[in-house]
Amino acid sequence: MNAKKKEISQLEGMILKTNLKQEVYRKTVSSFALLKEVLKEIADDYREKLKDKVDDNVLPVFQEKGLFEAEFKIGGDLLIFSMHSNVFVFNREHPIWQLDYVKNAPMNSYCGVFSIYNFLADSFKYNRNEDLGYLIARIFVNRENHFFVEGKRQTGEVVKDFGSDELTKENMKTIIEIAIQYAVDFDLLVPPYDQVKIVTVEQMHAEINHSRIQTGKRLGFKFNSDDI
Repeated sequence: MNAKKKEISQLEGMILKTNLKQEVYRKTVSSFALLKEVLKEIADDYREKLKDKVDDNVLPVFQEKGLFEAEFKIGGDLLIFSMHSNVFVFNREHPIWQLDYVKNAPMNSYCGVFSIYNFLADSFKYNRNEDLGYLIARIFVNRENHFFVEGKRQTGEVVKDFGSDELTKENMKTIIEIAIQYAVDFDLLVPPYDQVKIVTVEQMHAEINHSRIQTGKRLGFKFNSDDI
């Protein structure tokens, strides 16, 4: 191949990959918009079912926080749904590369990603910036709207159905409700005594003012062991 043809080939490859990433990005944006729609419907449904059974401050609240973020608060838990603005491909050891769906069309491996984090609602209410949150699920979606999800209580065989599963409204609702249920069941544990027996004057002042000593649901414990 002469230099001119090589240059043209490289340019065509760049254009192809750039167009692919834009296609995946657009699909991810539309899927995240669907996620926010489902979150609002779940919040409205839960509020209707729970309104006469619990205090108003326990009822779920959905907030759209812009193109890339949304929040779902229920009781003392806050779930933050975040869309990454970039497109990703997987390392060569990832099981996605064992699928014929990807082997036959490697561009199907390019995915956008949403992450679901669980925080204590009080961490944001009282600006406790040192508090901990936990990643409880990640959703990957490609240009063809095929998806897989990894996370707490989500599907066991992570990528098995990537070539056939589509990120429909029904599937989105299932993923979200599993995440919500996990967050509610994921209780706040008392941290080990030795971890909190010494505090600074600054921490004590903060604790008196806003209960701001570092807090997390599993502070001092292994989070991985809580996948029940």
